Amino acid sequence: MISEKKEIKNRKQVATLVRSFYAKVRLHADLGPIFNGIVEDWEEHLERLTDFWEMILLQTGPGTGKFSPVPVHKEVDRRVNHQLEEQHFLSWLGLWFETVEQNFEGEAAAYAKVHAQRMAHILFFRIIESRKIAK
Repeated sequence: MISEKKEIKNRKQVATLVRSFYAKVRLHADLGPIFNGIVEDWEEHLERLTDFWEMILLQTGPGTGKFSPVPVHKEVDRRVNHQLEEQHFLSWLGLWFETVEQNFEGEAAAYAKVHAQRMAHILFFRIIESRKIAK
């Protein structure tokens, strides 16, 4: 049975996107070991990411002013011995796009992909930049 795609209009739909996506990430051959090795409380992590994406996609929720993704991702890179590579970000984006496209349509879904692409680009280059500075 093919489920009908919906527009992202509320927190419940954002949570569905986030949870569906991270279920795939946790099983991914390259991303799973990183995320499963870093995230200690998946329920807390998923709620926090739902806050983030609700803020980004709907401009609502408790996320305003709560997030600073660059330092968090630099710390992840440090904890995995500076082994994050462009392919990790490309895999993350591929899974994100796949999850969005399987479940959602409309303006917020399109923006979810655009924002994720921008964010992945910025995070990757800030991580590489910080490695150069640290040397």
